[in-house]
Amino acid sequence: MNTSLFDFQRTPINLVVSLVLVLTSFAGLAIAQPAPVQAPRPPIELYSAQDLGLAQQGMATAIKSELAYELIASLTTEVGPRPAGSEADPKAVAWAEAHLKALGFDRVWTEPVQIDAWRRIAAHADLVTPYPHHLAVTALGNSISTPATGLQADVAYYANIDALRKDTSDRARGRIVFIDGTFARTQDGGGYGPAVSARVNGAIEAGKRGALAVVIRSIGTDQDRLPHTGAMRYDAAIAPPIPAAAVSTPDADLIRRIATTPDRSTGQLAPLRLSLNLQNVATRNLTTHNVYAEIRGQAKPDDIVAIGGHLDSWDLGTGAIDDGAGVAITIAAAKIILDFGIRPKRTIRVILFGNEENGLDGARSYAKKYGQQRHQLASESDLGADRVYRLHTRVDEKTRPWLKAIADVIAPLGITFGDNNATGGPDFGPLTNQQDHPVATLAQDATRYFDIHHTANDTLDKINPTQLNQNVAAWVAMVWLAAQADHDFKPAPRKTP
Repeated sequence: MNTSLFDFQRTPINLVVSLVLVLTSFAGLAIAQPAPVQAPRPPIELYSAQDLGLAQQGMATAIKSELAYELIASLTTEVGPRPAGSEADPKAVAWAEAHLKALGFDRVWTEPVQIDAWRRIAAHADLVTPYPHHLAVTALGNSISTPATGLQADVAYYANIDALRKDTSDRARGRIVFIDGTFARTQDGGGYGPAVSARVNGAIEAGKRGALAVVIRSIGTDQDRLPHTGAMRYDAAIAPPIPAAAVSTPDADLIRRIATTPDRSTGQLAPLRLSLNLQNVATRNLTTHNVYAEIRGQAKPDDIVAIGGHLDSWDLGTGAIDDGAGVAITIAAAKIILDFGIRPKRTIRVILFGNEENGLDGARSYAKKYGQQRHQLASESDLGADRVYRLHTRVDEKTRPWLKAIADVIAPLGITFGDNNATGGPDFGPLTNQQDHPVATLAQDATRYFDIHHTANDTLDKINPTQLNQNVAAWVAMVWLAAQADHDFKPAPRKTP
């Protein structure tokens, strides 16, 4: 790196302009150079010139680094799919521990996490009548099995889960419920929340109505013939458990056409009949691990800037975007900060959570053990590897200018300052629910994320190295400056019901 570009005696705004010139020289980011700024913006003055300079230096290093991509390639090649409780699970833990130690972090350790594991064995589905078709299907996580010989029944079609919830008739009884629906493609992935209820709660709603099984349209935005898995749940107090599966979106389209289009010869809707065979295994009381690495703070070592991703994945793909990317982004960012050779004021902690996909067990374990420890900031990377476009926060009014200053520093990466409703990521949910802590979210472009999410398509080739490095650059600046702030970040006041 040309260190002459990062003269710490320059004014902060000149550091920003210098970084723009560096970043726009790299093909693929397509970030337009902003108009010249005549005077520094006040928020940036909250941080020292040295800390701003190191943030800029780290960002430039990240743009050129190959570390994050190498980590994802290593994890997905040497370990591959790694569901919690599987044979690959301890291999993933050992992989993480070995790599973190080799990178030279001050402390690397693991902590056991108790889990209930689930494993798919086989899944088959066929439309029997009125037109025979073999369907691309997968069991949903935690689903019970069908009888060994499978089951066959007429289909009760519902346009969405709300239509099922509103049905007070016996139409679903003794049938296989099919839940259709839509999933809007958006940059922020906001369509996922409304759509995923069919996966999570579909078996409960169908079971309440006496259904034999439930099949849903995959929770995805793609048109690939690859079904999306994901966790579902049962509530024995409400309904008996029934088998649950998802078919690919093209197969869901097929079912919708038949279920909603009258037969040309009779003018009536033709009854659908489906054959389904799911074989799965559940195992209770197993152990996985959270994996940790720290850069110990020198002034406030007990104040934590907590970052990370989840180490586990589903079994269909190799877990590159979900969440090998988050693992690699946060490790690489912390390593760049470690290589500054200057101790941060606060401790930077990287957490690789266990069993996010099927229970958030690692997240709950972390919250239980560390919930009372003061966190300066908590943030997870768990939405793939495409570019960061916005920084969201959830902090109090006195803290927000400090995050605005960070947003100003990373603005040349094409990132704007967002709202104050951040979640910090799913694995920090239990922490902030137990005792509120300041959180931030570096929001990634999720336009294509849910094409790939929880499918066999989640593989290394879906990672764009240029966009991946833009993520790392943003994380370097955010983590370093949060650790160095003279202000102790505070959470936003909890909203009263």
